[in-house]
Amino acid sequence: MLKSMTGYGKAIGSFQSKKVSVEIRSLNSKSLDLNSRIPSDYKAVEGDARKIVSNELGRGKIDIYVNIDSIGDESPISINKTLAEKYYRELKSLNELIGESSNDYLTQIMRMPDVLTNTKEEISEEEKDWFITLVKEAAANINNFRRKEGEELEKEFNERIEEIRQFLAEIPQYEQERIDIIRERMKKGLEDLATESYDDNRFEQEMIFYIEKLDVSEEKMRLSNHLDYFQETMKTNESGKKLGFIGQEIGREINTLGSKSNHAEMQKLVIGMKDNLEKIKEQILNTL
Repeated sequence: MLKSMTGYGKAIGSFQSKKVSVEIRSLNSKSLDLNSRIPSDYKAVEGDARKIVSNELGRGKIDIYVNIDSIGDESPISINKTLAEKYYRELKSLNELIGESSNDYLTQIMRMPDVLTNTKEEISEEEKDWFITLVKEAAANINNFRRKEGEELEKEFNERIEEIRQFLAEIPQYEQERIDIIRERMKKGLEDLATESYDDNRFEQEMIFYIEKLDVSEEKMRLSNHLDYFQETMKTNESGKKLGFIGQEIGREINTLGSKSNHAEMQKLVIGMKDNLEKIKEQILNTL
């Protein structure tokens, strides 16, 4: 079963006064490139979250985004009003002493040490487990997205492979014709150049030797086998890299067919094969 490396998954949940969303996005990449933006609340379990996502998704340029919204009246910031009042009196006294008329004490007070205190407590084990479950849900969602994209890729690959097969099946009808054309062309060339009659037997021997070099039976057989292997490999897990190697072998056989064709119609068939193969290669880059 093929999977695309492109995907998106999201999970949203609430824990006490927090509403948390986990988003995972992925693009194609030759290896795993994992980036995470996780608020300080969950920094303690960031390593676990990254491990879960990397194990689940395997490869690709992956970004994890976590957002936290407060859904209650509670605030993690506390103002030390007693201390702020002391600062106020001291600043006011200092202004009167030096003759300053500024009344903007609040901005200065808020910058003073210990006026603002972060009352956020370390998250509990229960909340850690809850957050990890949310990450797993987001990872499962993006995996489902990747599978659906993989199904579309598989359809396209099969269509392209079948088109290459059709072009390959048309080649035999031109094989004998191209040999006859080459034979006549060489014979005419000899007749134009020769001052004396040439040995027909020797000519036939040389033609047989030359025709053997132009024979494409092995290339057709290997190409057909590679196409079968490509379709078989699509049914395995994480086959993207392997499909890339098979695609190279398919391309090698198609190129050899082209170099040996010596026939306009055969060349057209080879061009059709190459066109389909290029489209396959483009999509292989996005296949896990």
